[in-house]
Amino acid sequence: MAEPYNRVVQIRRYGNPDGLEVVDALVPTAGRGEVRVRVLASGLEYTDVVIRRHLYPQTAACRPPFVMGYDVVGEIDQLGDGVSGFNIGDRVADMTVLGSNAVYRTLRADHLTRVPTGVDAAEAAALILSWTTAYQLLHRAAQVQRGQRILVQGAAGAVGQALVVLGRMAGVELWGTARGEHAQLLRELGATPIDYQREDFTRALPGGFDVVFDGIGENAYRRSFAALKPGGLLCAYGYTAGVQPQRRLLSILTWIARVYVWRRLLSWMPGGKRIRIYSINAMRARHPAWFREDLERLFGFLASRAIRPRVAERISFDEVAEAHRHLEAGSLDGKLVLCPDLPLRRERVSSHRQVDPTSVQAKPGARFHKSLDILEFLKPMFERRYGLMRINAKSGFSPAKVVLLN
Repeated sequence: MAEPYNRVVQIRRYGNPDGLEVVDALVPTAGRGEVRVRVLASGLEYTDVVIRRHLYPQTAACRPPFVMGYDVVGEIDQLGDGVSGFNIGDRVADMTVLGSNAVYRTLRADHLTRVPTGVDAAEAAALILSWTTAYQLLHRAAQVQRGQRILVQGAAGAVGQALVVLGRMAGVELWGTARGEHAQLLRELGATPIDYQREDFTRALPGGFDVVFDGIGENAYRRSFAALKPGGLLCAYGYTAGVQPQRRLLSILTWIARVYVWRRLLSWMPGGKRIRIYSINAMRARHPAWFREDLERLFGFLASRAIRPRVAERISFDEVAEAHRHLEAGSLDGKLVLCPDLPLRRERVSSHRQVDPTSVQAKPGARFHKSLDILEFLKPMFERRYGLMRINAKSGFSPAKVVLLN
């Protein structure tokens, strides 16, 4: 039997995606109370961009190099001492913040959530951060009621889509801001689209919204606050508008504190509007049972096909840097998921070049790859414009052997 082989995505310096690298690493051993998993899927989140920019409070003390990867779905292949209730081959999930963009990793057994049999690993990974955030915003933070009128900022994003789908299941009436090209998507999901580039969402609903969910933080949430009805609630859960190369973590934290104090003061006025700042990690720390309960419920929805998270693309290790660029550009309408079992892109291209081009018909709308090789745009899996990975074969097997991205 072949020895297990590990590979990880690590950040070697804070900043742009060029600071990411793929390296060979030692295969970890499960310690007491831990399991080791072979990673089946690990989501790439916009939060990873925030971490890479050194603007994420929970990882502020981390110094590169460290391994990226906010969540994981994996198959247990080793049990540590003292672990009970799990068996080799069980599929499990966890939200790890770091360390899951890997082939193998260890996890605390008491943090695990079981993944139902038959559920697609990439779709399951798409639920862990984005959909659990959305579920808790609706049911733990805002405690929405049937018939309420809700505005979702950035409704075409991963959390935004989840808020719309789960909000519709909860019986609320939904509006969502997005670019004009995403209007049809939002209608299909069940929301009234608002083109934020052409329409004023503060005037979309006379009288104002009961709840506004805002993970963007444009203009210190000022316009989201203005869109509320008297006594309405703003749930702030992100600040993507503030993730800029020139920003520093201290300025982000100062800005969040100032916003919170200012809005709290306003909430004390008669008929005042309220603000609640949500963090999935803070809520998990305070109520660890809630996270497992909520994720198990979402996995149940997925198993019954009551929900179907959109996976924009399943990627391999050599496509992570380009995936980060797409995340930062905001050009996606679904989740990017790293699947370690997926062959490297250059291997997929190489094998596909052996196909007789006269036996394959091109699909409408396919995009050319940079090489302009006609075979590379005949299948959706080769439509991406990612650079190929180069492997440093001289350094041998060690944690320092580097596989550069692009």
